Amino acid sequence: MKILDRRWAVLALLAATQFIVVLDMTIVNVALPAIGTSLHFTDQGLSWVVNAYVLAFGGFLLLGGRAADLFGRRRVFMAGLLVFALASLANGAAPTAGLLIASRALQGVGGALLAPAALSLVATVFTEPAERNTAMGVWGAVAGGGGAAGVLLGGVLTNTVGWPWIFWVNAPVALVVALLAPRLLPAGGGEQGHPRLDLPGAVTVTAGLSLLVFALVGTQEAGWISVRTIGFLLTAAVLLGVFVVIEIRSPAPLVHFRFFRMRVPTVANIALLIFGAGMFSMLYFLSLYMQQALHYPPLAAGLAFLPQAVCVMIFAQISARVVTKMGLKTAMVTGLVLAAAGLGWFSQVSPTGSFLADILGPSIVVSAGGGLASVAINISAVTAVPAADSGLAGGLVNVSQQVGSALGLAILATLASTRTHALLAAGASDPVALTGGFRLGFLVGASFALAAAIICVIWMPNQKGRTTVPQPVVAEPVPSGR
Repeated sequence: MKILDRRWAVLALLAATQFIVVLDMTIVNVALPAIGTSLHFTDQGLSWVVNAYVLAFGGFLLLGGRAADLFGRRRVFMAGLLVFALASLANGAAPTAGLLIASRALQGVGGALLAPAALSLVATVFTEPAERNTAMGVWGAVAGGGGAAGVLLGGVLTNTVGWPWIFWVNAPVALVVALLAPRLLPAGGGEQGHPRLDLPGAVTVTAGLSLLVFALVGTQEAGWISVRTIGFLLTAAVLLGVFVVIEIRSPAPLVHFRFFRMRVPTVANIALLIFGAGMFSMLYFLSLYMQQALHYPPLAAGLAFLPQAVCVMIFAQISARVVTKMGLKTAMVTGLVLAAAGLGWFSQVSPTGSFLADILGPSIVVSAGGGLASVAINISAVTAVPAADSGLAGGLVNVSQQVGSALGLAILATLASTRTHALLAAGASDPVALTGGFRLGFLVGASFALAAAIICVIWMPNQKGRTTVPQPVVAEPVPSGR
């Protein structure tokens, strides 16, 4: 098999793993009522089926990214795949609520090892700018489509074979990847000799990020000004401050702060954090709008996401060529403005609406913008990053997305709930009050996407897609498989 062919086979393999990692962030949403009934969850406890995964995934990402740089990307990738697959099997077989939450957290740890290692492998295998743009187009299509596809598959599987299969569906994908990875993935990437992992830095950043995400996802229960929320946010800030001090003094830091002197990836991560706050919340509000306001059954709500999942994949592929021709900044800003327009369109949904009138049109616009923006952001986030830091770059991309998603959902869900209660107190009917809250959530999400666009206009330098690698990443050889 030709080297070029093998590189695209590597991409397909890595994209498949990224798909299931992203899928598992949203696939449980439609299945939550069935899971709650089966395992006797309380209303508050049920949210932790989602939060346990998000918390562990967000908390361990920087550690996973740096481990990939130190110990070898393929080795860390395989370890993460094993943890993820075993935890997925345990999820579906969990006999109690507590065990399901524990195995979901373990699954998040596996994802935190997998995702940065996979993205760094893409960055090191594809070094020619135009080819990298195409590869990132595939990556963006899979990452963007995975969220919408998760809601779709969650509804289909829950209604046909039962909720355990929303977790067990990962097993065959993981098995195929595990069989092919040793033949296809490059083995290099680790430090020579005895690599040193900055344990004090790893402990403080993992604890700090975990507490930050925990505080954010807990605001829906405790509120923003509660002692619990403020206490956890302050503790997280102290831990992350201690982490910075440790990294400045460490001879082998977990995060080299020279990374943040690179303008393009730094601005890309900031934009992704803000943009992710609006996009992740869109999936949440749209799912609730269809089931609570329009009274769609879970299967119908899942199927309604199909156009969005397909459109994201299509537009992400188109955007790879757009980035190459227009440049990163133009593509990124265009995508973010389109996404903001689509979210703004969603803010006009009606309590007596329909799929054709209220959902299909804005779904296409959001998909076009999200696909274009996500590809440009992902390319920018790994541009000019030395090979020794590519795992760190992959970890930071995922941290930005996870923290942004948690922050956005915490803020927007609180605003939407407050708006709904105010409308109910004023005498509005349940559908009208619920829709009023969702409309506010969509509108604020649109403002987040627009803010990300403005940041890119001001701080992102102009670079054409074919000249985005001023400091080329050194490629690793792709093994022959013999």
